[in-house]
Amino acid sequence: MKNNISKERKEYLRKIRIRKVIILFFQLFILIGFLALWEILANKQIIDSFIMSQPSRIFDTFLNLSSNDLVKHILVTTYETIIGFLIGTILGVFIAIILWWSDYLSEIFEPYLVVLNSLPKVALGPVIIIWVGAGMPAIIVMAVAISLVVTILENLNGFLKTDKDIIKMAKTFKATKFQILTKIVIPANIGTFINSLKVNIGLSLVGVISGEFLVSKAGLGYLIVYGGQVFKLDLVMTSVIILGILAGIMYGAVLLLEKIITKTRFSN
Repeated sequence: MKNNISKERKEYLRKIRIRKVIILFFQLFILIGFLALWEILANKQIIDSFIMSQPSRIFDTFLNLSSNDLVKHILVTTYETIIGFLIGTILGVFIAIILWWSDYLSEIFEPYLVVLNSLPKVALGPVIIIWVGAGMPAIIVMAVAISLVVTILENLNGFLKTDKDIIKMAKTFKATKFQILTKIVIPANIGTFINSLKVNIGLSLVGVISGEFLVSKAGLGYLIVYGGQVFKLDLVMTSVIILGILAGIMYGAVLLLEKIITKTRFSN
């Protein structure tokens, strides 16, 4: 087949590629420059490397952890985050559908949802530990508690803002509530659902780390708390950096899911 792409289209795609390369270059430049400046300031004793650590010490700590139980701690935090993320997402969307289905329930529970969303969930940590026991269950419940209400509000808001004219037209054709939900409301809010996933994965990780701060025997949160208690700030900084990388990977997985869903929708 001959390439039927116009010159204007080729030029447009070329500019997009150049833009992406330039953005990536400056992103790497800023990161490398920051690390180099950090290392230089620590070596010159302008900043206290004991308190602020430095890239070379963090790298050595990472190598030391890699030969010990680092993989176990990463897997524990990842597992807890994924479980909390899945429970919070599924339960949140389900509750949002119920509240959309019934105007009465939506109006009744709206003020409670607003209050729960404003409530610092970490304050409930000791209560959660008493309810479900110390260990992984408490950490997962903490992750769900932090992400659930946001998921409900995000999706419910999208459901309620679905084009009213389309819904009215469907009702004139005797469409049932279930048909309106599955054929109009949900397809129209795929973008809202994806956005809630992007927010939810970060909140789930925050909930897991908060739970690990309170009660854990493994995980990145445990390493951070332990490092702080014994004044091994290299361990704290290393764990924080690994945590940031893990958060980026999880967010990237959500973006990949978004691309797959978008591609599937347009191909159909």
